[in-house]
Amino acid sequence: MTDPVDAASEPAVLASTSGGLGRLTLNRPRAINALNLDMVRRLHETLDAWEHDSDVDAVLLDGAGDRGLCAGGDVRGLAEQVTSGRPEDAALFFREEYALNARIAEYPKPFVAFADGITMGGGIGVAGHARIRIVTERSKLAMPETRIGFTPDVGGSWLLAHAPGRLGEYLGLTGAVMDASDAIYAGFADHLVPHENLDALRDALETRADPSTATELVLLFDETAPPSPLEAARAWIDDAFAADTVAEIVERLRARPEPEASATAALLGELSPTGLAVTLAAVRSARTLPGLRDALAQEYGLVMWFAATQPDLAEGIRAQVIDKDRSPRWQPATIADLPPDLAASALAHRPDVPLWG
Repeated sequence: MTDPVDAASEPAVLASTSGGLGRLTLNRPRAINALNLDMVRRLHETLDAWEHDSDVDAVLLDGAGDRGLCAGGDVRGLAEQVTSGRPEDAALFFREEYALNARIAEYPKPFVAFADGITMGGGIGVAGHARIRIVTERSKLAMPETRIGFTPDVGGSWLLAHAPGRLGEYLGLTGAVMDASDAIYAGFADHLVPHENLDALRDALETRADPSTATELVLLFDETAPPSPLEAARAWIDDAFAADTVAEIVERLRARPEPEASATAALLGELSPTGLAVTLAAVRSARTLPGLRDALAQEYGLVMWFAATQPDLAEGIRAQVIDKDRSPRWQPATIADLPPDLAASALAHRPDVPLWG
């Protein structure tokens, strides 16, 4: 779908080159640069062209506007596809988006992402797999898919699976927002650069001042991140989120003395039981997989299972994004009502068209 407000004048992805730097700017600022299929294809085409362009030495991804790099994918469009019985349209988008995520991770030239401001869901997919991931004091990173009855994708399960301790389970199930320190600690980012210095860093990447490599240039602007609140919370997070099931996680959270633990238990009670159970299984399964492409393939099977068989996805988007009544009616409604084999069934789902054909 196209945002009519942002579509009137400029393309939704701006591509330019200067001084050996290829710059990609997501350009739907009123939608916080949410990704649609046209944008994914434009990014693919440009990366393909720049890979063999000797005048492009490195690539920078950033976002237009003041609110963030990318708020995610076009969930309104996804809800329309699901409710109108067009899961094949959703499948096409996910295949091309996931191919882009893998492309960024494997890109042969340095790929730098400015995850400034809101960077969530699909935004993690285009920033979290970059070779050099920059956050600022304004950064807000999250994989909030369980809030809409869904599960982390775009390679998010791979990043979550490799976060310290049980932070992957915690971040995946709760959709908690990370600041810059948290994102670096959890493995979603590499360097903290103040927002006010991003233009200077961008200029340095263009002019290739000495030192000349992208990583060395970034280090000139890098600042030591403050202590991570997530690291400080590891004791109760690791204890509770090591439990075998969502129900046991909630039980452990309620037994902890920390106020944050009881608040987390209450939050989990409001989210889609199906989304929680599948996400827990997906993160743990991703820990056993050999690479990002394997995690993306697993996610593709899960998201098509949601799109084809589960009412919670469309209901979550309705409640959170369309009607905004914040009162989703989950099916089943409680964790206790979950079929015991639900997550295993989801992981076993194989789409009609494979991700890597």
